[in-house]
Amino acid sequence: MHIAWILGRVGSGSNSDEPTLPVASVARRLGVAPSTLRTWDRRYGVGPSRHTDGRHRRYGTSDIGRLELMQRALLRGASTAEAARYALEQMPKSVLTRTDQPMPSPGSALKIETPEGAVVLPAEDSDERDGPSRLARRLSTAALAMDVGAVQRMLAETIAELGVAAAWEGVIEPVLSALGARWRGASGGAGAEVEYLLAECVYAALVRATPVLAAPRNHRPVLLTCVPDERDTMPMYALAACLAARTLGAQLFGVPLPADVLAVAVRRSSPAAVVLWAQRKGIADPRLFARISRGGSRGRLFAAGPGWDRASLPGNVEHLDDVAAAADRVEYVLVGTGR
Repeated sequence: MHIAWILGRVGSGSNSDEPTLPVASVARRLGVAPSTLRTWDRRYGVGPSRHTDGRHRRYGTSDIGRLELMQRALLRGASTAEAARYALEQMPKSVLTRTDQPMPSPGSALKIETPEGAVVLPAEDSDERDGPSRLARRLSTAALAMDVGAVQRMLAETIAELGVAAAWEGVIEPVLSALGARWRGASGGAGAEVEYLLAECVYAALVRATPVLAAPRNHRPVLLTCVPDERDTMPMYALAACLAARTLGAQLFGVPLPADVLAVAVRRSSPAAVVLWAQRKGIADPRLFARISRGGSRGRLFAAGPGWDRASLPGNVEHLDDVAAAADRVEYVLVGTGR
């Protein structure tokens, strides 16, 4: 469909001879749910210019062109309100059928509409136009649209702008958590594909952000892995990227090692520090550190993540709350800078 042809028809008034399509047909054409189109009409005024006598929505050529403009803006990372505003500015409706619906203010919380419901993210920081809240909105929109290219670009731009630690803590991890919580509460696991797609893109982005260091500042590596039975290994990829950005070399095991294999790996690599991550409570066994120590390891030992019981940790093991704190502390211990 040529946009110039569509624009030539905007503002010319309603044409009774113009063919129209029902909601279901337009939804199939755009690849969205009919409920999403109804929401865009009700909440943002981006809907059909007229209805049938029975009040059923019927979309004309200009209405569909407006929706296509909105969809393109969404795929480029705009919020739903921003995309709707853009579409209406580019192709004004001759008659707005929902003029009484307020547009969300820039500082309001983001509610991302999906066929199964909504995902809510924190309010955008109006004083920091390109801050973490806005970047999280754009990343969420791209992921929900299942646009791999847009997700990859957003991740690369976010890491380049904020750095790995701030990007992980302020944008990537909150978006992953929000989308994951949404589909786990849905019937039939609806929406899981969005989290899986985003997770794959995040893994790739973190690997790309972890360069091979020709001359790391630490003579012996930092061994990074998760405790056995931990499924969420992504924080270790984020930590490896954070350390690489500080010119600290790490030996990352993306797959959690069994206790006996971990002990052998520590003995053979003689790391300067060992960081064991536990995300879920109840799966981290403090006795892992005793097995490592029996192998003659002289490196510093760290238990990282919210899954550890601090009170049960041995005296020679230091607890680290999150990725950013772990990067700061490991850098300080190994080379005397950081926190």
